[in-house]
Amino acid sequence: MNTDLNSQMGSPRAVSGEGWATIAGVIGSALLVAKKLVSPKPAKAEPVSRAEFYAEMMATRERINAIHLAILEKLDANHRELLAALERQATRINGLETGLARVDERTKE
Repeated sequence: MNTDLNSQMGSPRAVSGEGWATIAGVIGSALLVAKKLVSPKPAKAEPVSRAEFYAEMMATRERINAIHLAILEKLDANHRELLAALERQATRINGLETGLARVDERTKE
């Protein structure tokens, strides 16, 4: 044992960039493993019986049919509205044509 107080101690080695990357990789891997072990397991889905499946399928079909009927009713209402507007325009055009024919007859005389 050396009792000399002035003796030189060995200098600590500097850690290179690869060393830091290795340390970070080890810490990251340890955190990922810990997270996987601690996280709760997902619940397994319960199998659905054939009767439940068909009941849900029929309910979905009924909802689709109801939506389809609502869309058809809306289309019919829009169609009736367009036909009424077209009829009003036809009446207006007929009136304008009649007036124009009268003016045309007056100018020919």
